[in-house]
Amino acid sequence: MSLNDEERARTAAELRANLELTGLDADRAGAELGFDGGRLAQVLAVAGADPADVWLLRDHLEDLVRAAGREPVPYTVLTEEARAAAERWFPLRRAPRRA
Repeated sequence: MSLNDEERARTAAELRANLELTGLDADRAGAELGFDGGRLAQVLAVAGADPADVWLLRDHLEDLVRAAGREPVPYTVLTEEARAAAERWFPLRRAPRRA
């Protein structure tokens, strides 16, 4: 499963929009997943990133947005239907839950 340029750009915009809704800075959200700055930049740009990392960040941001009492920006490429296909290609990891 790979994304074309338009899908990568759209997904990157959706990730950044949800990051903004969390109220956290990118470094903190990334650190919660064990991502250093370079890895986080790749994942946020959806460029050269491990697809499993992109899904992990997607899920973590969605959880953080909801924990902040907001509604996440919907994902147009990383949908639940796409999750089933992704799981056939590579193992997905669960995002940590905030207490």
